[in-house]
Amino acid sequence: MTESEHRRTAVSASGSPSAGARIAGLGAYRPQTVVNNEQAAADAGVGPEWIARRVGIQERRHATELETVVYMAVEAAREALAAAGTDPHDVDVVIVATCSLPTAMPNGAAQVAAGLGCRAAAGFDLNAACAGFNHALAVADSLVRSAAARNVLVVGAERMTDWVSAHDRDTGPIFADGAAAALVVPATRPGIFPVAWGTDGTRADLIRIGTDTGRMKMAGREVFAWAVTALTPVIRAACTRAGLEPSELKGFVPHQANLRIIKALDAAVGAAGSVTATDVTHAGNTCGASVPLALYALHHSGRLAAGDPVLLLGFGAGLSYAAQVVLSP
Repeated sequence: MTESEHRRTAVSASGSPSAGARIAGLGAYRPQTVVNNEQAAADAGVGPEWIARRVGIQERRHATELETVVYMAVEAAREALAAAGTDPHDVDVVIVATCSLPTAMPNGAAQVAAGLGCRAAAGFDLNAACAGFNHALAVADSLVRSAAARNVLVVGAERMTDWVSAHDRDTGPIFADGAAAALVVPATRPGIFPVAWGTDGTRADLIRIGTDTGRMKMAGREVFAWAVTALTPVIRAACTRAGLEPSELKGFVPHQANLRIIKALDAAVGAAGSVTATDVTHAGNTCGASVPLALYALHHSGRLAAGDPVLLLGFGAGLSYAAQVVLSP
């Protein structure tokens, strides 16, 4: 580490606590290969209409050999940094939310930091599956508000096609690949509100990697029933912790599991004046990347104004869940 890097690290660690943190920039990367329902249905041994009716997906993106988790994460992060007007050298921490790296070591965040040219940045991965980005965002908020860091890069990046079988109709047509990122920085007032989170480990077997096959197994019907009942109190708790009524929300970005779950959760929120993200129809279920990808799409649709309160909700394997209100950048 150079002398200037030592100085920057010392300053960031000794700063004053911030009144709040906010998302300063968003970025996304979607693989170039588009797989339509006709292709996915042929692999899974079902009809295209079965996929559309059951999960509401019309197409999804599959990564090529060159589009690794780290590659996609770096590309998404570059855009987030550019949107925020922040140099990679000024990033203090990189958090990569993922459950689909090909190996346990080295961690993805260190490789992403190197790919971006970050200097002396701490880097670690966080695995909470489809709730990973929400967990990582909560960690980033705490790091910034405590003055442990000033600029925290949060990335959700997944290659789920490495972990599912195209021939398994419960997972093959559903899961897909992609990455999205957010830069979290200090703010004079909160732009990321307290998280409502938890786990139900008694149902951890509902979504798992089979030890015999190395592929994902999912009890879709049971997960659906759990999501549309157990997550309503979590949604309400996140709104309460933000000091908002659901009716005051301008946007709702749930994990893009499938369209039926999204519609059920949307009804549970009861925010008639908000717009709900349905990125799943063209992106599939990208696990830890789904919430930031959907937030990015909603942000760039022009349907949100800067400062609008948006409820983010992640849930999945574990069973893990997390929700928080953020202000649209």
